[in-house]
Order: sequence, then structure tokens, then C-alpha cells
Amino acid sequence: MTDFNSKYSVLRDFFGHSSFREGQEAVIDAVLAGRDVLAVMPTGAGKSMCYQIPALMFDGITVVVSPLISLMKDQVNSLIQSGVRAAYLNSSLTARQYDTAVSNAKRGMYKIIYVAPERLCTPSFLSLAAYVKISMLAVDEAHCVSQWGQDFRPSYLKIPEFLSNLNYRPIVGAFTATATAQVRRDINAMLGLDDPFCVTTGFDRKNLYFGVVHAKHKYDETKALVEEFGGRSGIIYCSTRKNVEKVCEKLNADGIPCTRYHAGLSDEERRKNQDDFIFDRVQVIAATNAFGMGIDKSNVSFVIHYNMPKNIENYYQEAGRAGRDGNDAKCVLLYSGQDVVTNRFLIENSNENPELDEEELAAVRQKDLRRLKVMTDYCNTGRCLREFILDYFGERRQCVCGNCSNCSADTELTDITVEAQKILSCIYRLHQRHQRFGVGVISQILKGSDSEKIKRFDLKTLSTYGIMSDSTEVRIRTITRFLTAEGYITEGDYQTLTLTRRSAEILMDKKHIEMRLPKSGRTRRERTKKTAAAVPFGRELFERLRAVRAKLAQEINMPAYIIFSDASLRDMCIKKPRSLTELLEVSGVGRAKQERYGKYFVDEIVKYLSEGSHEEPDSSEGAPEEGELLKYIADRAEVFNARNEELSLTQLCDDMLTQLGIDADRRIVRDAVKDWLLSENYISRRVVNGRATEVSTILTEEAGIVERERISSTGRSYTALLFPLDAQEFIYANLGEIAQRD
Repeated sequence: MTDFNSKYSVLRDFFGHSSFREGQEAVIDAVLAGRDVLAVMPTGAGKSMCYQIPALMFDGITVVVSPLISLMKDQVNSLIQSGVRAAYLNSSLTARQYDTAVSNAKRGMYKIIYVAPERLCTPSFLSLAAYVKISMLAVDEAHCVSQWGQDFRPSYLKIPEFLSNLNYRPIVGAFTATATAQVRRDINAMLGLDDPFCVTTGFDRKNLYFGVVHAKHKYDETKALVEEFGGRSGIIYCSTRKNVEKVCEKLNADGIPCTRYHAGLSDEERRKNQDDFIFDRVQVIAATNAFGMGIDKSNVSFVIHYNMPKNIENYYQEAGRAGRDGNDAKCVLLYSGQDVVTNRFLIENSNENPELDEEELAAVRQKDLRRLKVMTDYCNTGRCLREFILDYFGERRQCVCGNCSNCSADTELTDITVEAQKILSCIYRLHQRHQRFGVGVISQILKGSDSEKIKRFDLKTLSTYGIMSDSTEVRIRTITRFLTAEGYITEGDYQTLTLTRRSAEILMDKKHIEMRLPKSGRTRRERTKKTAAAVPFGRELFERLRAVRAKLAQEINMPAYIIFSDASLRDMCIKKPRSLTELLEVSGVGRAKQERYGKYFVDEIVKYLSEGSHEEPDSSEGAPEEGELLKYIADRAEVFNARNEELSLTQLCDDMLTQLGIDADRRIVRDAVKDWLLSENYISRRVVNGRATEVSTILTEEAGIVERERISSTGRSYTALLFPLDAQEFIYANLGEIAQRD
């Protein structure tokens, strides 16, 4: 029996945890003592539990104001699976469903009700509020109440009006993941919080790697990053619907299953695609930022930003969708100068808040442009990226985190004093001529380019023309952007560059300047570290438990992670519980889930153990070095068993690694096999619709390879080369030659 007077019992029995995370207990204690709270806790820190646990301990109902339908649905489904009586009220319900939910609430069937802010002051909801006891009003995504927040929603301003309509004032809690000091002050004032208990647990997510890539070919970078993660779950954020469509279509054409999400799709397709991603039927989704707040999926291993967001708040919230299970995850932003232009256009032409007058709208746009400048600086700084983010949110610290692209082992502090002097001198000489240009033209001047603009404006006569001819334009632009991010240069109209007061520190005071730059010989893009072949939690049992979870998830039509997260399954593999009582010792297993699902997992573990000893792989051996990978595979060719299904080349290479029980970079194998097939004329390469692709030849049939028409998720037809059983065996038989050729 759960002791509802004990927060620890509620935590254990409903949510399956034995201890609180940082900040949670203090917030819960304050709420239980009757105080208003303002909690700023990063994505994945467990904000929702700070109001869900008190909700189960209070006599009445807790109302949660939430901005997105998809987020409400996900939270309510998760609560119901944990044994909590909950419901949501929003526009996705039919009139009959809405009336039924309200009727159930009046009969005391729910402890937690999620509601959209637009619904708060409607007659039907005010009638419900007058009938039931509301113990607490929890405002999720509370930054939406502030005009200085990144997602200001005028409907949040209805919250004080709702509270004033009640005969009494419930406890009010405000919760957000991203809020600067100004936004925190706004939340306090706008919601009328009464002497709130305030906590900011820190914004640092240590398990997240942050990277910025100045990408000339964004799709190539995206594809390579997705392939690195070998079928693991990931989100690709794009700023426009057009880019979502492009990325989704290209990945599918390249044999990487991907779905899509944006406002241009029908409600039915958006729901289907989101469910496919959440239920792990598709591992990768390309989406606009509308997708971000509606996802509460724990096993996202990577987030790629195909375009730069408009501000740090949005970026950190979207990137924070990765690694919520506590595992290492990667967040990479692909930057180009065009992103700045696009975002500036969107800001200057937006009318997201028609309730604002012209003066208020102009103030909001100026604020958004300032935040865009900070976001651009993030993409160009030489500082630790983690330090930059934490600094922005008021956590002042100096660090070299070792887990971002600026602090990685592939970068080094480089003295750029002389180069900085040359760049600033060039801008100064242009000022003397009353000329201003952007970073592109300035890099051309310094490089000594013979471009059309150089000729048209007679820029060869500048004393700084060609003084950095031994540098690449890429390096000059990189250093120029760094100087801009650090305040030595500022951008004016049309992104033209101007000196600042700080420029004199370099030009006159001879200040020594360093920035992190790639070490010589660094590869174009960092590779994700691969795990060793041996894993400490036992791969065989893990896969068997995953199969049990997948079957249960399909039966109840729920995402797999809502039953148990991967972290819980790994803990089961380590602890190997043989009874339902022992299962409660596993992280993430509460009484509700123990009673509902525990038997299936315990039975599988007992069955696994009864089948005899299971020797774990020797972790000391590890996976072979990349240079030895092909030889390692070729030496073991006889162990491969072909599958009686048609595989893509990527799937075939994945399957070889899986059969060997190693985790390595499959692209090395895939590229070697593809190059050999091309060299032997078993396949050919030609440009189709502007893109290089592999096609069949007169010898393709001899290798057993077949050509099939496929339909992408966007409905477009494309041709794919596939490897049925005979073609797989053909590749296995020639692995020695493939490895030797490489």
C-alpha cells in the first residue's frame, strides 16, 4: 500500500525511483508547505515530478497549464501507465469527449488535469473550477508569460484572470527549463506569485556533447552524423518546411528511414509520424521547431540543428530533447551565414502576436534581434560552448569542458594576434574610404581575390589587399566571426562590419588574442566515439528484454519507453531480478508498472538464467582499430549467416557488425564494399535529379543484387539496390578481396 503522506512512498510506488534529483525535493517540500514556487530546471531534470508528487498527496485536483496538445497527451499517457488518474482538456477532444472528461472530473476521478491556457476562462472550465477543489495550479513552460521570453503566448496572460475568478487562491507553481533573470522577474510579477520559493538547479547537462559545424554541404554532414548513430533515435530540426521535406526525402532515398513533422501536413499525418517516432517504428524524424515542446521521449541519442535557431533559449530547449535517459548524447548545430539572414527576415516579418500594438511589436522584434546576435555569436565563438550557454543563463564559470567541439582534443589554442590586427586594419582602411562590407568581401580583400566586387569597388588599391594570401578564406572568415562574437567587431545594416571601442585593444594596445582552432590534420568533422565490442550489461539479455517491451508496447498501443526506459532495461540486465519484489530495486520501476508489466520481464530474466551460464564478452579486447576493421571482418567471414530478406547495403554492413558482436563505424565497411562493387562493375554510379546514385549494370544480376522501386515517406518514387540472400553470400565470399583492395 502506498503511504500518500510520504513523498518517498509516492516517488517509489508510482514513479519507480528511490531518490530525488537535484532541486526536486526542495520544491516539493515548499509546495507541500503551501508556498508558491518558481522552479527553473533544465530539460530532463524532472520538473513535472515537482508538481505530480504533491498532486497525489493533496486532497483536491492539480490543474496543469500546458501550451501544447502533444505534450499534454504524452504526459497523461505516461501518468496513466504509472497508475495516476489524469486527463487533459484541449481542442483535440470532441464535444462529447470534453463533456465526459469534465463530468468525470466533477466525480473526483482525476488527481491531475492538463489544460490549454485558452481554455482556462471558458464558461465550461470555470464551472468545473467552481465545483471541485483545486489544490494547486502548476504553470508549465512558464516563460511563455513573458514578452521577453522566447515563446511569448498572450493566452498565458489569462492565468491571473482565472485565479481571480476562484473563491480561494490555490498554490501556484511556475516551471520552466530556460529563463534569464529578466524572464524570471516577469514570471514572478505576471503570475502574481506570493513570496515564492525560487530554485534554479543549474542549466548544465553534462551528458550532452555540443558541437557547431560551419557546413558548406549541410546534407552531407547530416547524413554522416545520422549514420554514426547506427539506427539510434534522433531529431533533425530545420527552420523551414522546405528543408524538412528535403532532408527527409534525401535520407529515405539514401536508405535511412526518416519521417517528417511540420505545420503544412494534415493533423492525421502529423499524429501518425509523431507516433511512428515515439513508438520507435522510425528512428529519425526531420521537423520544424513546433515538434520540440511536444516530445517527452527518453532515448533520443542525437539532435541535429540543420539551421541555426533564433535564440539560445530555443536552441538549448530543443537540444535538450537528447539524452533525457542520462546517457551520452550529441547535439550538433550546422551553421551557415544564410541562417542569420533567414532568421532576421523571419523576425522582421513575423506577426505571431496580433494582440500587440505597433510599439510593443517593435520592442519585441528588437529584443528578438538582440537574441539572434547572441545565437550567432555562439556559432562563431572560440570559447567553450558549454561555458557560453551557462554564461547566458547567469551561471558564470570558466571551463574547458572537454565535451564540446571547441574543447575537444582536435582543437588547440592558437595565437591569432597578428591575423586579428590585419582583419581590423582592413576594416579601418575601408572606414577611411567610407566603405563598409560584410565578412565575405573582407576575406576576399585580405586573401587577395580577383572577384567581381574587388574590381568594381577598386579594392586592390587598399594597403591591406592580399596581406593574408597565405591563409584560406575559410580561416579568415572564421577568425573574423570570432572577433565579432567577442565584441571587437560589430555588424551593422546588411551585415556590414564596423570596429568597436574594443578594437583599440588589439590595434593600439597590442592585446594578445587566442582562439581555439582545429589542429592541423584534423578531419573535416569529428566522429562520435564508438563503444567497445563488450558491454557490461549483457547484450543478449538486453535484446530479449527489448523484444518483450516492444511486444507489450504494440499490444497497448503505447511508446516502448513509457513501459520502461532503456536505462531501466540495462539496470535489469545488471541486477537480474528474479522476483517482483527484487524488480522494485531496478531504477524506474514503480509499483504500478511492477504490477502491470513486471511478470513479463521477470519471467524472461528467469528463463534466460535457467538456460545456463551466459559468458559476457571480454571487454578488455574491445573493438578492432579502424585500420584493422576490414581485415578483422574478412578473417571471420565464415561465421556470417545470410538473412532471407532484401537488405540495403547499409543494413547488410550493420548486420555483419551485429553478428560479430562489435560496435564500429559501419561506413568504413559500407564504403569499402561499395567501392569494390563499383571497381568490378557490379554496380555503376550516375547522376539522377542532380544527385549521384548507384544503379545496376549488366553484371548486377551475377552478384545477386536486385533493383527495386521504393516510395519515400513524402510519396516520391525512387530506385534502390538491395541485397537478398544470394547477394549477401556473394559479398561474404569476397570479403577477403574487398579488405585487400582497401
